[in-house]
Order: sequence, then C-alpha cells, then structure tokens
Amino acid sequence: MDTKAEDLTIQKEIKGPGRLFRIFITLYDVFQFIGRFFKEGFLPPYEGKELMKQCYDIGYRSLALISLTGFITGVVFTKQSRPSLAEFGATSWLPSLVGIALLRTLAPLLTSLIAAGKVGSSIGAELGSMRVTEQIDAMEVSATNPFKFLVTTRVLAATITIPILTFYTALVGMLGSLLNVSMGEGTSAKLFFQSSLESITFLDITASTVKAIIFGFTIGMVGCYQGYNSSKGTEGVGKAANASVVIGMFLIFIEEVISVQFFGLFRT
Repeated sequence: MDTKAEDLTIQKEIKGPGRLFRIFITLYDVFQFIGRFFKEGFLPPYEGKELMKQCYDIGYRSLALISLTGFITGVVFTKQSRPSLAEFGATSWLPSLVGIALLRTLAPLLTSLIAAGKVGSSIGAELGSMRVTEQIDAMEVSATNPFKFLVTTRVLAATITIPILTFYTALVGMLGSLLNVSMGEGTSAKLFFQSSLESITFLDITASTVKAIIFGFTIGMVGCYQGYNSSKGTEGVGKAANASVVIGMFLIFIEEVISVQFFGLFRT
C-alpha cells in the first residue's frame, strides 16, 4: 500500500509539470505561427488571386446567415426596447438607441460569432484534411510554400472580409428596426436614418472597425492553426474543426471585453 501510494504521488508530481510544460510549448507554437504569418504576409510572392478567392468564399459562406440574423436582431431589439423607452416617454430615441447598439456591439459580435461557426470550422476542416492526406507535405516537396498559399491568404481574407460584413450586418439590422418602427410609430425611412445616424460618432465607427479587424484575424488564425497542425487522421480533422469554433468564439468574447474597456476610456 505504501509503495502504491508513493508511486501515485510521484506520477502526480510528474504529471503536473508535464501539463504546464505542454501549455508553454503550445503557446510557443502559437506565437511562432503568428510570427511566421507576419513574416510571410509581407514578403513576395503575393497570392493575390487566391486571396480574392478566399475573400469571396468567406463572404459568400456567411452572407445568407448574417443577413437573416442581422435582420431578426434589429426587429427583436427594437421590439424589446420600445416598452422600456415608452415608460419614460422616450420612444423617439428608439432609432438612436438601435443605431448605437448595432454599430458599437451587436454587429461586430454577431458577425464574428457567425463567421467563427461557419468560416472557422470550414478552414479548420479544410486544412486539417489536407494535412492528414499529406497534401500539404506534397506542396512542400513541389517547392510551393503551403503556409503562404493556405494560411496567409485565409487569415488576410478573414481580416478584410469581417469588417465589411460587420457594416453590412449593421445596415440589415437597421432595416429590420425600420420595419418595426414604421409599423409601430409610422416613422418614415428618412427620419429614422437621420435620427439613428446623428448619434453615431467617429469613435463608434473606428471602434467597430478595429474590433471587426481583430475578430477577423482571430477567426482566420485559429482556424488555420488548428487545421495546419492537425493529426490523427479523420479524428484530427473533426477535432480541428471543433477547436476552431470553440477557441475562436472564446477569444472573441475576451477581445470584446478588452476592447469595450479600452474604447470606453476615450468616451469618458
């Protein structure tokens, strides 16, 4: 009994540092992967055609779901906000409230979460399947730079496309809000957009753009890292796709909290 207890204690002592060591190794690999992206991204040759293709694919994959989600969000947010404003006799502030809420928080966050589910999982699964079927190894043998062609283009495409989709989501959400306001108060489209845009500042647009760029970079980087480094056959492909979604969404929420605190300093 004493011998077994000692063996278990030794195993626990070894296992603890082992886990910590693996965490540091993973962090080192992640930062090395990110550093390689910045190195490869600014050095020729440039894969312009593949970049445009990835931008189209990312936008096309998410456009339908983003349109539906943005429109429903605008309708529901307006419907839920009206009773609270009506208690203070401030229903005229509804367009301004919707415009600020959509542009500051809802549009970047919703767009990024949807893209993390649709685009992130797709990138992770696609690169993961290429890794386990040794297509990436074949590209390296044929003197092609697979990192530049596969990773750099996808990360740049996500970083470029997500801000565009964010403002599209805000526009669609405002159209949904306009429909609800027009049916409830009979407000014209011109008056609605004038009221909503008057409250939006340059700082709001800047903050939304910066957040969308960071979110897009995170989605592309997480999906590419998980897929590019996947292993264990088809099981590894599934894990890469799942990890791309879960880790991507988790990081987006953390970045949202940090960005709100940071840009809040400029509003005080």
